[in-house]
Amino acid sequence: MRVDWGSEDLRPQDCVTGRGFCILNFAREPLRAPGSTTLVCAALSTQGMVDTAKKNFGGGNTAWEEKTLSKYEFSEVRLLEIVEGLCEASDFECNQLLEEQEELLEAWWLRLKKKHPDLFEWFCVQTLKACCSPGTYGPDCLACQGGSERPCSGNGHCVGDGTREGDGSCQCHLGYQGPLCTDCMDGYFRSPTSETHSICSACDEACKTCVGPTNRDCGQCEVGWVRQDDACVDVDECAAEPPPCEDTQYCENVNGSFLVAECDPTCVGCTGKGPAQCRECVAGYSKEGGQCEDIDECSLAEKPCLRDNENCYNTPGSFVCVCPDGFEEAEDTCVQTRLAGAEATEASPTQPPSREDL
Repeated sequence: MRVDWGSEDLRPQDCVTGRGFCILNFAREPLRAPGSTTLVCAALSTQGMVDTAKKNFGGGNTAWEEKTLSKYEFSEVRLLEIVEGLCEASDFECNQLLEEQEELLEAWWLRLKKKHPDLFEWFCVQTLKACCSPGTYGPDCLACQGGSERPCSGNGHCVGDGTREGDGSCQCHLGYQGPLCTDCMDGYFRSPTSETHSICSACDEACKTCVGPTNRDCGQCEVGWVRQDDACVDVDECAAEPPPCEDTQYCENVNGSFLVAECDPTCVGCTGKGPAQCRECVAGYSKEGGQCEDIDECSLAEKPCLRDNENCYNTPGSFVCVCPDGFEEAEDTCVQTRLAGAEATEASPTQPPSREDL
């Protein structure tokens, strides 16, 4: 049967994209597909039936109405109420398609529902031929690899499943491989769940291949691991000589690999992160309390600033010598340029000058 859609034909993929008016069997929730209209199944799904399940004709005399007009449960009135909630008012394509197929839906509801209780199968698969039943694919709705009941052994996705397209081949889930997704990939092992079924579980991180879950079950060790005492154990690359890092870096071992990072700027060589891991300290720092601390040169007994009237200011790893406010630099002294008691400028001679002044 060919169904017109404006100037286009109803295509097999419309079952998936939402243009194919595929009603999902009274028991499926409404679906949305990206970039498409609503898949028309909202009201003719469980929710649509539930919403009208306890209703009646609403005339006040339900017994007389049902005796005279037939039961509300199977009435055209109930169908109309369900269909009215099928599409959103703003969904033009949905409403247009619903209008085009109204007679088919009405015929199924009033005359064919008992013979064909599965609306999806009758409407989408057999009548419109827009879809296939789950587990089948292609123009002739052939069974997927592994059978329609359990495609791809339950461990993968059948290409074209439920549509008139695809080739029925299997796209296996992570950990599985093979035409029917029954084999385990490297890094996974077979774990039986019953006499007929098994799953592929991940090996221990130390194993490239394995027959069980621990590092003693490895068939082959992963890169960065080595076999020792019948188990795959981590290789400590940082213990190698020479170590795999520069003099200004430190090495940190991790499972199966190692990390390299820069030493603290106060260090000359280090064994780890921070000033407490320095082998030696850079100039201007010394070991205090187990870590490299800045030396306050200005507080030493031997003053580093030698000019008369000169102030010393400590800086990280060093110091600066600056003439105080009201003085200016001469060859070997700071010469006063403002008399004692004169108004001071905003800068205080007891505070370090700004970075720009330094």
